[in-house]
Amino acid sequence: MTSPTFRPATVPGSASSRHTGRWAEAGLLILALVIGLAAFVLTAVNRTGASPAQSLQLAAALAAVCLVVHLWVRRTAPWADPVLLPTAVALNGIGLAMIHRLDMSYERLGQTHDYGPKQAIWTALGVVLFCLVLLVRDYRLLRRWDHWAMWGGLGFLVLPFVPGLGTEVNGARIWIRLGPMSFQPAELTKVLLAVFFASFLVSNRDNLALAGRRVLGMNLPRARHLLPLLVVWGVSIVVLVLQRDLGSSVLLFGLFVVTLYVATDRPSWLLIGAALFLPAAWFAATHLGHVQQRITAWLHAMDPAVYEMPGGSWQLVTGLFGMAYGGLMGTGWGEGYPNLTTFANSDFIVASLGEELGLTGTLAILMLYLILVQRGLRTALALRDGFGKLLATALSFTIALQVFVVVGGVTRLIPLTGLTTPFLAYGGSSLIANWIILALLVRLSDAARRPTAAAPRIIDTAELPSALRKRVRDADDDAGAGPPAISPSPPAPEEDSA
Repeated sequence: MTSPTFRPATVPGSASSRHTGRWAEAGLLILALVIGLAAFVLTAVNRTGASPAQSLQLAAALAAVCLVVHLWVRRTAPWADPVLLPTAVALNGIGLAMIHRLDMSYERLGQTHDYGPKQAIWTALGVVLFCLVLLVRDYRLLRRWDHWAMWGGLGFLVLPFVPGLGTEVNGARIWIRLGPMSFQPAELTKVLLAVFFASFLVSNRDNLALAGRRVLGMNLPRARHLLPLLVVWGVSIVVLVLQRDLGSSVLLFGLFVVTLYVATDRPSWLLIGAALFLPAAWFAATHLGHVQQRITAWLHAMDPAVYEMPGGSWQLVTGLFGMAYGGLMGTGWGEGYPNLTTFANSDFIVASLGEELGLTGTLAILMLYLILVQRGLRTALALRDGFGKLLATALSFTIALQVFVVVGGVTRLIPLTGLTTPFLAYGGSSLIANWIILALLVRLSDAARRPTAAAPRIIDTAELPSALRKRVRDADDDAGAGPPAISPSPPAPEEDSA
């Protein structure tokens, strides 16, 4: 892989006066803390008639954590988008409050699980990893590790098949057990493969964008350039068949196809991806028992026979009834019965929130996700190099696709897939992966918003045509040897590669 070439940037007169947005971030963090703490207090008041005794201690602990993280971002990524971190904190706080609220219901029924404290521990670990990822000052260094990211992502996929390590839960073999804790390694796969996809596609997008035959008014790629898409398609099918994990399979394939479309700007790739996905979906729906059950429960959810059969629509229907009971404004924190739905704190936490916060609260939560994704895509547009653009797009799309698939499944728009809602749902592996994604987006936004006076101008020679690439390298060699000789040839371009 060819290393980037750095050019000195011109210094705009207004660069030093541009606001970093850190004070705006501090104000939004206070608002996010108030949202999460209010949910805790309202739950306790509505269920016990008094505010919890540990409210002040909890508020002080959360405020201290947010202060430390804010100061760390101020030091390591001073130009980062000020909206990203507060949005994630608000979502994480709402999720912790609902998980704690469900623990109270389980405890009243004699089912002590302590999901809330476990999720708090995973949140603390996610915040620590968030701070560690920000130590990588230049995200372009990730391109040097693209092959490690590929092999690491595939390695995490096969970990559940290791004897004595992998375990099967609810028919899906996607978990590994580490002592008393269980972990879903596929959640880290999406982060590693996003890095690999961005690096691979930015280096090969010229070949992938080459037009082959013209069919129905579209330029289709050449046959030999379909190999990467077929490999990812094959891996996603293996995940679907062997691990029985419909959600990860859809996420993996969709992530690559969308990143490929953004890299090449050719709609034909989307059609090719759909042409590969539809036959695979038909095969899964007609030949794989666990997928057949989900399709049947989706299509015939209100059928009494489907409702009562093992693996039927009971969970889906109770979630729908819960959201209907919540109505427009919801029952209020602690006033509903979300615990009647199985996995109310993980797969169906959106239904739990929909019951107690109503349609209004659900739409507000979806708006938070929309803001998070929009800020990520805005970062992709502002970045100056192709790798950063594709990486920000891939990470943003990962969050968007997960939210769409989860909310679509809970509301019966599409079949259930088993993915988790980012930052909200119970699950340590998902929470850690999403905090890492947030750290990468913060690092990318810092590079995108940093004034050109504080950031070097980049020419990524791997993205240039071969003739221009040679001229840039020759110019660098001449600059290193001494004053350049006068040459009639034009100088190497100094514009950033898109």
